Parts: sequence; C-alpha cells; structure tokens
Amino acid sequence: MDDATRMAQVFVELADTLTENFDVVDFLQTLTDRCVELLDADASGLMLTDQRGGLTLMAATLERARVLELFELQVQEGPCLECFTTGEAITNVDLAEAQRRWPTFSPAAVRAGFGGTHALPMRLRGQVIGALNLFTDEPVELSATDIGVGQAMADVATIGLLHQRNTHEQTILSEQLQSALHSRVLVEQAKGVLAARADISVNAAFVRMRTHARTHQLSLTEVATAVVEGTLTPSDIGARAQ
Repeated sequence: MDDATRMAQVFVELADTLTENFDVVDFLQTLTDRCVELLDADASGLMLTDQRGGLTLMAATLERARVLELFELQVQEGPCLECFTTGEAITNVDLAEAQRRWPTFSPAAVRAGFGGTHALPMRLRGQVIGALNLFTDEPVELSATDIGVGQAMADVATIGLLHQRNTHEQTILSEQLQSALHSRVLVEQAKGVLAARADISVNAAFVRMRTHARTHQLSLTEVATAVVEGTLTPSDIGARAQ
C-alpha cells in the first residue's frame, strides 16, 4: 500500500466519529498511534481540555511519554501547555537547548530519552480544545509537509469530536424535550381524571396534585401517573367530592 492510500484511510478513520458505539478514548489513542505511524515521530501524547478549562491527558503511545505528559501537567510547563494556551503550533524544538524556555520540563524530557518535540493545537477556528504532542528520540526536524499532515489530522479529529459532542448534546436535549412533552400530556390527563373523580375544577385538581407532589417530595409526573393509574385516589390526595 502506498503512502497516499494509507494517509487517505487514516483521514477517513479519524472522520468517523458518529458511529453508535463511538469511544472517545479509543479514538484519541488511534489519533496518537497514527501520528507516530505517518510522521517521523517516536512517541505521541494528547491532552484535551476539561469542563473547568484545564488539560487532561487522554492518550499516549509509550509509557515514558505518558509519564512525561503527566509531569508536564504537574509542573504546568511544556509544549502541550504552551500550544494550548497560544493556539499556535510549536515545532522543531531541540529539548537539550530548550531549558530556558521550559527549565523544569526540558531536563525531564531529556532524561526520558527524548531529544525533540513538536506540539500541534486541537482547534477549530478560534476554539482550542487540546494539544497533540509529538516526541522524537533525536532532535529530528519535521518537514513542512509533515507538519501540515499532522495539523490536518489534529483538525479533522477536532471537527469530529466537536461534531460528535454537539450531536450527543442535541440528542440529550431532544430526549429531554420529548420527555417533558410526554409529562405535560400526562399531567393534563391526570388533572381531568382527578377533577372528574373528586368533582372539582381542573385548576383545583392541578393545585392539589402539585401540593401533594411537593409535600411528599415526588415529581409532578409521578403523581400524575399514580392518579391516572388509580393508585392515588382523591382521598389520598386530599381532594374530596364537593
């Protein structure tokens, strides 16, 4: 298989985030694996932003890369953090010469056996959701083509993640709206049932249902269901025939 065909397969793989059994952790691990496969890198790690705006390590191809990435988060210094903060790619850094830039991280990276590093932002337009770190055992420079391919992979993965996240949120919202609609229909039905059984107005039936729900720490839907099913009678709910 030639390089162009394999690269095309990888981009299709990274774009497929809408499958029913989508696993974000496996997806991000695949991204780091493919970066090492297609680019001149020996290891890769990936961090994503959490709900508080901080970074969390999500994937790494080697244990020494994983440990180094966790150390980077601990000391709050290094290529991934700088890339995430600025939203700009950091490329072709010789770690032995970067001690002024990252005085704590760089010596640790060298001790871990890495000589060079590159960091690419996970971004869509102005939104940065993480950073992809590439490590080389020797201070190897990436070509402009390799950097472009790496950034394109990060961009495709970011679009897929945001699309999947939005779709998931929209699905949850749709389910919540449908549930709310169903509950409202049930409550209206229960109001009519209680009003007829207790010989009171529909408004009075609703007030008594709501009061009963609050008094007994139940949801209005639970009370309405019980009324319709007949397990909650007018005497139980305090509405006697007038």
